[in-house]
Amino acid sequence: MTRDERKLSAVPGWLWAFLALALAAQVALHSTGPRLRAATSELPPPPAPGVLRLASFGEPAAAARLAMLYLQSFDQRAGNDIPYRDLDYGRLIGWLRAILDTDPRSIYPLFAAARIYAENPDPRKARAMLEFIYREFLKDPNRRWRWLAHAALLAKYRLHDLPLALRYANAIDRLTTRRDVPLWARQMRIFILEDMNEIEAAKVILGGLLATGKIKDPAELRFLKRHLEELEARQAGPNGAPKGW
Repeated sequence: MTRDERKLSAVPGWLWAFLALALAAQVALHSTGPRLRAATSELPPPPAPGVLRLASFGEPAAAARLAMLYLQSFDQRAGNDIPYRDLDYGRLIGWLRAILDTDPRSIYPLFAAARIYAENPDPRKARAMLEFIYREFLKDPNRRWRWLAHAALLAKYRLHDLPLALRYANAIDRLTTRRDVPLWARQMRIFILEDMNEIEAAKVILGGLLATGKIKDPAELRFLKRHLEELEARQAGPNGAPKGW
């Protein structure tokens, strides 16, 4: 048990009662016919800011977990190959934001946003979820960078939107300050610039990164130096002169 975790016996009785009622309602819902499930499957409007925290009675982490359980119950819709596809994403984002406001240290709302809801095949909904991740990243970059990194990958490989991926990658490099943010996360913008055929810009950033002297790992240094040489070779023409000469 970590320092932030509490024994189950410490959870207030009202929370256990609420969870039991929620689970009972969920079981009852799935035991009824498809018509009743369809009628009750619309995601309700999110709570007003601060309502979940006020209702938590001093247990915001537990309240946030229960709210996530409630929210994910709307993924259990019969007949959908991708159950979350038809959710109202405006309301969905409102719920995720309310849960994060209740417990800002929780990682699960952003995990669900990045790994589940942002992978919606509807580009409009996917973009809305990626922007939600970006806005929440800005509130706590050092703890939330990994979800924006995943958002950058989705923008690149699923939406094929390199400028959007570069925007997210630039934010990670610019706003994170902790030393334990891995180098690959800071390097993302270099490879995205390459994909955009912005070779000179990629070279400048990579050369500046090497010049800082902050990279101490010998293997990382060798990899980055070799990659810089590859960029220079890629930019050079057949006779060694830069392309266009």
